[in-house]
Amino acid sequence: MTRKELAKGSPLSWQETKQKASHVRKHGLKQFINIYNKTKDTRSPALKWGDEIEYMIIALDQSAKTAHVSLRSNEILESLQREEIENPETARFLWRPEYGAYMVEGTPGKPYSGVLKDLLTVEPCMIQRRKEIQKYLKSNEIAVTLTSYPRLACPFFSEPPLPQESSSSKSTFFPDMAINHMYPRYRAITFNTRERRGDDYHIRIPVMKDQLTRNSITEVFEFEEEEVEETLTESIPNFVCYDSVDGMGYCCLQVTFQAFNMDEARTLYDQLAPICPILLALTAASPVHRGFLTGTDCRWNIISQCVDCRTKEERGLEPLSRDRFIIPKSRYDSISAYISNEGSRYNDVPVVLNDHYLLELLEAGVEEPIARHIAHLFVRDPLVLFSEKVDQEDEKEIDHFDNIQSTNWQTVRLKLPLPDTDVGWRVEFRPCEVQITDFENAAFVCFIALLTRIILSYKLNFLIPISKVDENMKRSQEKDAIKNCKFYFNSNPFDSDSDEVTEMTINEIINGKDGYFSGLIPLVESFLNATEIEAETHQRLHDYLRLISGRASGELQTAASWIRSFVRSHPSYKFDSQVTEEITYDLITAINQLEQGTRKEPLLYGY
Repeated sequence: MTRKELAKGSPLSWQETKQKASHVRKHGLKQFINIYNKTKDTRSPALKWGDEIEYMIIALDQSAKTAHVSLRSNEILESLQREEIENPETARFLWRPEYGAYMVEGTPGKPYSGVLKDLLTVEPCMIQRRKEIQKYLKSNEIAVTLTSYPRLACPFFSEPPLPQESSSSKSTFFPDMAINHMYPRYRAITFNTRERRGDDYHIRIPVMKDQLTRNSITEVFEFEEEEVEETLTESIPNFVCYDSVDGMGYCCLQVTFQAFNMDEARTLYDQLAPICPILLALTAASPVHRGFLTGTDCRWNIISQCVDCRTKEERGLEPLSRDRFIIPKSRYDSISAYISNEGSRYNDVPVVLNDHYLLELLEAGVEEPIARHIAHLFVRDPLVLFSEKVDQEDEKEIDHFDNIQSTNWQTVRLKLPLPDTDVGWRVEFRPCEVQITDFENAAFVCFIALLTRIILSYKLNFLIPISKVDENMKRSQEKDAIKNCKFYFNSNPFDSDSDEVTEMTINEIINGKDGYFSGLIPLVESFLNATEIEAETHQRLHDYLRLISGRASGELQTAASWIRSFVRSHPSYKFDSQVTEEITYDLITAINQLEQGTRKEPLLYGY
């Protein structure tokens, strides 16, 4: 599937962007209506799908025992993209920039097919992608798949070290030069998010209380020309903080599926939404933030707060006067409503809509659930607008629609067919934390792909009220959520009208509960057993399912649990929740060894 290149150009100032917000929404809506009416009956008989992995480049200094993010991603990206530029039809991989100047994103050059044997190509593709990055690294650099760099936004967290200059982010901790500067979209989003919000960020992440963690934390940050002291005196547990869009510098794992048609895409969108919190908990991989062990295992809510551009009025903190709506969620959050006809009755949470746009969509023939979905997305302003993209041909382009759509970062995303291509209706699955090794990433990608097959083949119904999905998202990010939390789940998915929602452990959801629910993995195994596949394919898929089953049962650790255990067992750890430079160096080194296969961790993988 064709992946659009990020736009380059001259971003307008926030005031100019704000003045043209109505223009963007008006024409974005027309673009959606045009695409909808042209493609609502379009069929894409061949299943195509692909994964996206975000990598961090880390510079190691063995003598100093430091591991810092390397700000060379654009230089590396230029080399990586050469093959695609010279031979776009035969490129093995597609490479794109990401928010951090230390990040790159890689996808397969061509999508995978619906043939089950193709699942065996996922892990080799990931392995080759990592090797491709390594070809352009310095001798002291490594490419890791790590959700959160443990000391992001701590002093001197980058190579080269940066002065504390942050005109875009206005951050005390995250310099502008750590943001990708070759693609102006990122800095524009950073600046405009804060400008639109109108007040400072106060993002608090609870510190994990350990044996010698102080009752209050005073952090003194020494920069090259200044000293910044931050005193956090909240009640126990203590907090570390971000004050900008820093969380956008985290990495994730995403999967996109092309559906047979629009209705199938709507079904997948809805049915995957309740699965999102479950997969988020299973892939939990980020327990360390700004140099502290914390009481959360995942990135999601942190990023949600970091890109929350709602004004005080939109957050309900002040009466509406200048703004139009009270908006309950950040633009980075779980979905607000189902979009299939079957899902509508589970929409038990009021959804803020632009009523004028809703009427326009309905009058243009858009089905009501989708019309409500678009009218909900379009309560948002565009965050960035390029001068070259202000005036567009609505019959041929969709950039204004994508402007709004692409900055609604929800757990699943309905993606439109691309004009003048064979790319059809797609659904993007977005919650997963990226895993340490290609084996793990391949396991989760293949599991999600197989889930889509059983959902469609068995006509399963995993729908639960949206309010329960929201609650599950909160629970999924708690420390050791797999062991300590229960999640709302539809325990009778074979009944299309089922309302049998109950609280279950992730072990019960994944592996089953005798006499109650068969479990997702047994359902997948039943599907595989009923399908003619080669023994080699079946065995490798079994290896992947065994990893996920072990994570769900607690027999195997999540990446977050393993990282926390590594830190707490490190010889220099003082049981004060602090993750020092030395601990970070050893942790990154161990992660690299795991990926290279030179370190074994039976509690992480079972071997």
